[in-house]
Amino acid sequence: MARTLVEEQGVAQVQRRTIVLLSLAQVFGGLGTGSTVSIGSILAVELSGSSAWAGSVATVMTLGAAAAALPLAALAERHGRRAGQVAGLSAALAGAVLMVLAVVSGLFILLVLGSAGIGVGTAASLQARFAAADLAAAGHRGRALSTVVWAVTVGAVAGPNLIQPGTAVGMALGLPPIAGPFVISGAGLLIATVLVYAGLRPDPLLLARRLSSAGNASPYVLPAAPGNKAPVPGVLPAPAGVVPAATAAGRGSLRRALRAIRGSGMALLAVSAVVAAHAVMVGVMSMTPLHLQHLVEGPGSHAGHIAEGDVLVIIGFTISLHIAGMFALSPVMGWLTDRAGRVETIMIGFTVLVAAVAVAGFGQSSTAAVAVGLVLLGMGWSAATISASTLLADSVGQDVRVAVQGASDMLMGAAGAVGGAFSGLVLGFAGYLGLNLLGGAIGAAVLAAAVVARTSRRRSAAA
Repeated sequence: MARTLVEEQGVAQVQRRTIVLLSLAQVFGGLGTGSTVSIGSILAVELSGSSAWAGSVATVMTLGAAAAALPLAALAERHGRRAGQVAGLSAALAGAVLMVLAVVSGLFILLVLGSAGIGVGTAASLQARFAAADLAAAGHRGRALSTVVWAVTVGAVAGPNLIQPGTAVGMALGLPPIAGPFVISGAGLLIATVLVYAGLRPDPLLLARRLSSAGNASPYVLPAAPGNKAPVPGVLPAPAGVVPAATAAGRGSLRRALRAIRGSGMALLAVSAVVAAHAVMVGVMSMTPLHLQHLVEGPGSHAGHIAEGDVLVIIGFTISLHIAGMFALSPVMGWLTDRAGRVETIMIGFTVLVAAVAVAGFGQSSTAAVAVGLVLLGMGWSAATISASTLLADSVGQDVRVAVQGASDMLMGAAGAVGGAFSGLVLGFAGYLGLNLLGGAIGAAVLAAAVVARTSRRRSAAA
């Protein structure tokens, strides 16, 4: 039966509080990721003594996020969103502590382990957007997601800009200056963990399940609204015999998901777009701090020397702009996906991505050009990832959708890990321009595939 007005008001109140709390937690939790991305490659070279390890931090972070995605989801499945979020944030907090210890001791292995912890926190941060949608009313789910994604932007953009104040904190605590930013990150992650543990009550996922089992609201799909090209998420009474989405997710398998992806041309295009965009973005982004240090301080500056002063400011500002490009315009990219079309927005995203690597690569001698390229890189990634994720949901059946999305996230994480791992080697052999040209070639290949798919679909429609 339908919910009463009192029940509706109660659920709406819990939803508002959930959104506010998750947003605050994302702001504080994002500090850890921003600092690690900004100076991780520099620390890796310093502690390992070889530029070949420059991409190790980004690689391990991405692998940690990919490896933790399914366990965190399983934990949330059994015990609710709060358990999954607290576990991920706690791992990130431990990672920040290990980062400080790595700088103090000079042990490279501690840096690697700390990066893995931060990566687990990244996986939890990504899953927070789903927690924001558990209790969302029909027509407001996208808005709820956008709010939490925007909160990620605030924390992640602020993180890199805390590098210089962090050095002052490090010196005040008697630590090496470069350890200071991770002290601030740890404090932010501690606040985020406490907020979620104490405040995410009632748990939105568990409450949504109770409402569903009582015959109230259940996550469902509404028919396409006027002007929309695909069904949109909504909240409708669940028909008898329908398995709730959370239960169906637990029954999904990677093999079944991959079979579903291979069976749909559009699903295959969507996954290819997500994977390629993430690989190119991580590969170029993770090596940019090292390139900027080399550019500002001169050749040989990244061998046995940690960047200081103005170099850290430039690196932090550039990475902040890049992260802003990735997340700040996500609501715009979602709107564009619905208005222009899924495949069309994938094409736009990869066009911007190819332009980004061209600007950064051919303008490698200018810090301003590199910064502009990184902003465009973030925007291209945002457009490609949001539109491809939407196309993936449109292209597979409800019975395998959750499993397919999980497989897509795993492949995306693996692609980012490969991009981060090989970017240091490519930088050493081909330079920053060569790294960007390789990214451009990958982006152009997916763009061509999207153009072919769009042309084929239009011909089929005309026939």
